[in-house]
Amino acid sequence: MFAYIIRRLIGAVVMLLLVSLVTFGIFFWLPKLAGQTTDQIAASYVGKAPTAEAIQDTKERLGLDKPVVVQYGNYLKAIAVGKDYKAGPVTDHCPAPCLGYSFRSSQPVLETLLDRAPATLSLSLGAAVVWLIGGIATGVVSALRRGSLWDRATMIIALSGVSLPIYFTGLVSLALFSYTLKIFPGGGSYTPFTDNPVMWFQALVLPWVTLAFLYAAMYARLTRAGMLETMNEDYIRTARAKGLPETTVVTKHALRASLTPILTIFGLDLGLLLGGAVLTENTFGIPGLGQLAISSIRGGDLPMVLGVTLLTAASIVLINLIVDMLYAVVDPRVRLG
Repeated sequence: MFAYIIRRLIGAVVMLLLVSLVTFGIFFWLPKLAGQTTDQIAASYVGKAPTAEAIQDTKERLGLDKPVVVQYGNYLKAIAVGKDYKAGPVTDHCPAPCLGYSFRSSQPVLETLLDRAPATLSLSLGAAVVWLIGGIATGVVSALRRGSLWDRATMIIALSGVSLPIYFTGLVSLALFSYTLKIFPGGGSYTPFTDNPVMWFQALVLPWVTLAFLYAAMYARLTRAGMLETMNEDYIRTARAKGLPETTVVTKHALRASLTPILTIFGLDLGLLLGGAVLTENTFGIPGLGQLAISSIRGGDLPMVLGVTLLTAASIVLINLIVDMLYAVVDPRVRLG
């Protein structure tokens, strides 16, 4: 088990380095391959109507006139030990891990990401709990009652959940439960948990349900398919022949064996959401990483876009590392392999 974890840790570190290399190349190497000059790349950091002096100053501050390999080395060095950035007459220090400096907001990228992260964490983790419980429970009951009215109804609802886009279900839920029935607050009413836990919960109920409706539908279908396949295995018949209670057979034997594909897609889904649930955050006006990514793209804040991209990639890699470790807990065959 220890050797298995060490292998996965080494793989995660290598993957993060590759992700940082590819992401850095997309923003700094591909533009040059496309024919952009160093001045044009620097102008994209300055903003509208950049002056020659501002472009030259940006080139020197970001080291854009140096070879791409040197730029990437300096980028990794900044992540490890930090870096000083000159913003006019003032020099700002970006502490490690430094993911860059936004000259639009005049603050380190990581500082802004950490300010927005609690809203995204609240949305993602809350929705994950809802869709895991709802999706898996629905899939198990549908598999045990195959062909029943419950099975057909839940699968129709699941198909609707997969088919309907989030911005549609989000707007419908806002129109019905916020503006018509006035049960929940409307969009843009997000309140941090530390300010008011009750208002925080009320503002996130609809986003949680909207986001969970999409994912719970997929998890219900996947759980049902896995349970139907597992319930026909020889060891399930053996467990029943030994006189084990049906609850034990279903939860300890059948469901546990069906969790491996669930863990796989859960790692991918949660990793993506931790990088920012773009549509949900924009629909409900939640100031998270997804909304930050959209505003940074519109404003041409490339260091911030690069930071969000790296954070999203790191989230996926780390969550999948945890999922790999959970494989060994759920399925002993992984440890033996």
